[in-house]
Amino acid sequence: MFKRFYAVFKARNYEFFRDRAALGWNVMFPVLLLVGFAFIFSGSGKTLYKIGIVGEDHQQVLTQIKHIEFVSYQDPALAQNKLRQHKLDLLVDFNNQQYWVNQSSANGYIAQKLLLSVEPHFEQQVINGREIRYLDWVVPGILGMNMMFSCLFGIGYVIVRYRKNSVLKRLHATPLRPIEFLTAQVCSRLFIVLTLSSVIFIGCDWMFDFYMVGSYLDLFIIAGLGAFSLISLGLLVAARSESEEFTGGLLNLTSWPMMMISGVWFSLEGSPEFIQHIAQVFPLTHLLEAAREVMLEGASLWQVKQHILALLFMSFAFLTLGSWLFRWQGQAR
Repeated sequence: MFKRFYAVFKARNYEFFRDRAALGWNVMFPVLLLVGFAFIFSGSGKTLYKIGIVGEDHQQVLTQIKHIEFVSYQDPALAQNKLRQHKLDLLVDFNNQQYWVNQSSANGYIAQKLLLSVEPHFEQQVINGREIRYLDWVVPGILGMNMMFSCLFGIGYVIVRYRKNSVLKRLHATPLRPIEFLTAQVCSRLFIVLTLSSVIFIGCDWMFDFYMVGSYLDLFIIAGLGAFSLISLGLLVAARSESEEFTGGLLNLTSWPMMMISGVWFSLEGSPEFIQHIAQVFPLTHLLEAAREVMLEGASLWQVKQHILALLFMSFAFLTLGSWLFRWQGQAR
């Protein structure tokens, strides 16, 4: 059994890596997107100082200064974390007459001087942390989108092509069983996707120094679970179809909603509630939310367990249904 599995696994890897056009596209597309976003958002892009206020009471003198946005927080720990990530320029507690400043923030230095010009007796507290750029936030979305297309089209389109060209019909005449063939296809695509995504992430991390608080191993595990779920979805789409055109339409119908409302380019916060509920049925949403929590907030696997459980459930459902519906030929014999 293992020899048959390994033969299909190796053959599929050879087929992909020898296709230089497909390999080049899978590597260069996300890199070009990351370089473009790094160039577009290289400027500060900020026109206002943002000062967080802990508690209810705040001074009218400070709030009358123009070009400053004030945000109230009831949770000091949450506000301090936002200051650490440069989402706030300054954090002030008027009740206890103290303030927090991130010394690595240029805007924080100016905001501190403005506060001290009004309240010179306030006590200073220092918080250190790097700024989260838009590039840091969007990199999981770009890599996740690239993984999504590679998983869906790499497994779905290929199986339909095999069926249309009678490759599956020939394999059906061999001792190879469906479970061996499907397992080899899934493992091959998972190996390819994780290898290419890891190389791209490591290379771009070296160039752009991504904001990374959590564990790289946790991030890799989440990427593996997300890729496996997307591959299982691609298998389900291609379970029976013989038409490449029809399958391409189904794959586009599956991938484009995920690209638009799974949080690839922008956060779902503030969007209509029903949109947020719809997004939760897509595996890409759970992949991106879990990856961002690990990268930007330092979350552990246990803290993102709801996303992991969702990915595992979707993978099991897609793979079970796809295996049950799978046919060597388009019409059941």
